[in-house]
Amino acid sequence: MAGNKKTEKTQGAAKTGGGSCIMRWLTRLGLLALLVATCTWLDTIKHRWYVFDPTSLHELAKAAIAASPNDTGGMIQHIVTNLTATYPSTQIRLNTNSKEWVFNNAGGAMGAMYIIHASITEYLIIFGTPLGTEGHTGLHTADDYFNILVGEQWAFAPGALQMERYPAGTVHFLPRGTAKQYKMHEGVFALEYARGTSRARRHATFADNWMIPGWIPLMLPFGLADTLTSTLDIPTFYNTARITGREMFKNLLIGKI
Repeated sequence: MAGNKKTEKTQGAAKTGGGSCIMRWLTRLGLLALLVATCTWLDTIKHRWYVFDPTSLHELAKAAIAASPNDTGGMIQHIVTNLTATYPSTQIRLNTNSKEWVFNNAGGAMGAMYIIHASITEYLIIFGTPLGTEGHTGLHTADDYFNILVGEQWAFAPGALQMERYPAGTVHFLPRGTAKQYKMHEGVFALEYARGTSRARRHATFADNWMIPGWIPLMLPFGLADTLTSTLDIPTFYNTARITGREMFKNLLIGKI
């Protein structure tokens, strides 16, 4: 009798434990589904938080070239001055310290960048090198607009038999979910703008088909991976994370997502 009671208790405990395990997994799946649904919904409305316009930035880049030909520093100053005059500090946080440059190693290419703006939905930087570099663009969840200020960029997509050429004054547009090989021939500086575009587009890309949300933080692993796996330049890693985090946080404080 005692043995039977022990067996019944063991079986009951096993059933209870099994039920608890199922409930835990159902709870986790429910939370995951809620998270996916929330991110998907936010992905459809994040355009409300965009401040910059790609066309206006392209016109600004061309105006900077015209105002300061053969003077990269003058172009950068023209851009920053125009942006601070156009966008009030209550609308968007801009980093006006144009001396705050950091190295950037990504996709095998190396240059330096000055982060003008970084938020959850947009970033705007000056990126380049006077030496020239070459690498992989990365496969991003955001649309990228590379406005050439100085020099010429070359690009190549699989299957193309001719290279693409982007001289000063042009913009190299890289839609989210696409990738290319690129070369910044001899020396190039550019005003680079990225925005986490929603999946509602005419031609679906890899990121669209896999329902990957388009948010700027999802681009950070590409921008930092080479530092961890190759250069081991910890000060650069620290400063990149510090500046990016600082700018995103200050934008959040004024309601800029």
